[in-house]
Amino acid sequence: MLYNLLYPLADQVGIFNLFKYLTFRTGGAVLTSLVISFLAGPPVIRWLRRKQGHGQPIRTDGPESHLLTKKGTPTMGGFLILMALTLSTLLWVDLTNPYVWIVMMVTLGYGLIGFTDDYLKVSKRNHKGLPGRLKLASQIVIALAASSMVVRLVPEPLSHALAVPFFKNVLLQLGWGYLAMATFVMVGASNAVNLTDGLDGLATVPVMIAAGVFALISYLVGHAVFANYLQIHHVPGSGELAVFCGALVGAGLGFLWFNAPPAMVFMGDTGSLAMGGALGAMSVVTKHEIVLAIVGGLFVLETVSVIVQVASFKLTGKRVFRMAPLHHHFEKKGWAEPTVVIRFWIIAGILALAGLSTLKLR
Repeated sequence: MLYNLLYPLADQVGIFNLFKYLTFRTGGAVLTSLVISFLAGPPVIRWLRRKQGHGQPIRTDGPESHLLTKKGTPTMGGFLILMALTLSTLLWVDLTNPYVWIVMMVTLGYGLIGFTDDYLKVSKRNHKGLPGRLKLASQIVIALAASSMVVRLVPEPLSHALAVPFFKNVLLQLGWGYLAMATFVMVGASNAVNLTDGLDGLATVPVMIAAGVFALISYLVGHAVFANYLQIHHVPGSGELAVFCGALVGAGLGFLWFNAPPAMVFMGDTGSLAMGGALGAMSVVTKHEIVLAIVGGLFVLETVSVIVQVASFKLTGKRVFRMAPLHHHFEKKGWAEPTVVIRFWIIAGILALAGLSTLKLR
C-alpha cells in the first residue's frame, strides 16, 4: 500500500524513492510484522486462554512428558502469525502484483482450514478435529486454483515446466500435468510443516529459515540481470514475493517470542498449514519446487518418517521408529525437548545452505 501511495510522489518528495527498492520494503515488512506480533501477542494469548479454558487437547498416545508440560496451553496462535503477516504484507507490497495475491490466497485459505480444525479440537475436547478427507480435499481445491492462476501468469516456456536445479537449461515440460505437480507441492509442504509442529519452536524457525531463503530466491528470479548472471529462470514480477517472505520471517520471529519453551501458546494447524502452504506456493511461482524439497528437507524427513512408520507397521507389524514423526522418536530415546529442537534447527540451517548452493552450482 505504501508503495502504491508514496512511490508515485517520488518526483516531488525524493525520500519516497526508497519505496521503489524491494530490499527497503522487505526490511520494513520484517520490522512491521515483528512489532505487530510483539504488541498483539499478549492480548491475543489472553483472549485465546480465556476462550479455550483447558487449552489444546494433548494426545494420550504421545510422549508422556507432554501430558504434564503442555497441558492447558492454548492453541490457534497461528492467528497471530497470520494477522502480522497479512497486515505487514499489505502495508509494504505492491498491491497490483498478482503473485502476491495468489500466495496470500493459499496462505489464508490454508489458515482458515487449520483454524476450523483447531476450533473443532478445542470445542469438542478431541485431538481429531476436521475429518482428514475433508481437510485434504479443501487443500487440493485451493492449491489447484492457485496453480491454474500461476500457469496463466508465468510466461512460456516456464508456465507448465518443472525446473531442475544444478542444470541451467533443463526444463521438464509436464503439460497440464504440471497442475497436479504444483498442487502436490503446496499440499505436501503444508502437511509436512504441520507434522513437524510437535515441539515448542520446532517448526517456526525452519519455516523462517526457508522463508529467508525464498526471499533471496524470489528477488533474484524476479530480477532479469541477476537471473541471467546466475543462469536461473526469470519470472517477471516474482521479486515482489521477497516482501511477503520478509513479513513471514518477522511474524515467525515475533511468534517465537511467545512460543519459546515453555510455550505460552501453540500455533496449531492455523499456523502450520498456512505457513507450509505459503512456502509451497512461493516455490511454484519462482519455479523452485525441487529446491524447496532441499531447503525444507527437515519437513521432508519428518513426513517420510511417518510414511515409513505406517507402511512398516501395516506390512510387518513392526515399527521402525519408537514414535513418529521423527522428533518424537528422539524424545522417546531420552533427548530433552530443547536438545531435539535446537539440533533440528541446525539441520534446517545446513539444508538451507545446500538449497542456496543450487543458485550457483549450474
